Amino acid sequence: MTEFKRPVSLRWADLDPNFHLRHSVYYDFGATARMEFLAANGLSIGVMEQHHVGPILFREEAVFRREIRYGDALFINLLVTKLRRDYSRFSFRHDITLADGTLCAVMQVDGAWIDTKLRKLTVPPAVAVEMFDGAVRAGDFEWV
Repeated sequence: MTEFKRPVSLRWADLDPNFHLRHSVYYDFGATARMEFLAANGLSIGVMEQHHVGPILFREEAVFRREIRYGDALFINLLVTKLRRDYSRFSFRHDITLADGTLCAVMQVDGAWIDTKLRKLTVPPAVAVEMFDGAVRAGDFEWV
């Protein structure tokens, strides 16, 4: 699988009183990128409903490196940084960059899969395992 990288569109409503990107918008960008990644790799919301499984997050952290202002052309990617051997837990990294490659923020998320009927952590269906096996992994990827 090739790198998962998507353009990001800024809206006026995404700015704070200092005329730069509000901190919470970075997290919205990450959530959108993750759902687009899952859907693009066969794990749409409909498939998750069918298997009674969904992703949940335990930790979401952003390190802000460069100010983002209205009109900046942005991109966000997704790299797998950690996986449990049974694929029940995962970690992703998102790099938010300008069109010229300048790094603006790095986001790390740790998550797991939940059985949406039992409301308990679970291992994901085979389609998720296939997705993770084909996903681009970070250079510092590790099994946990």
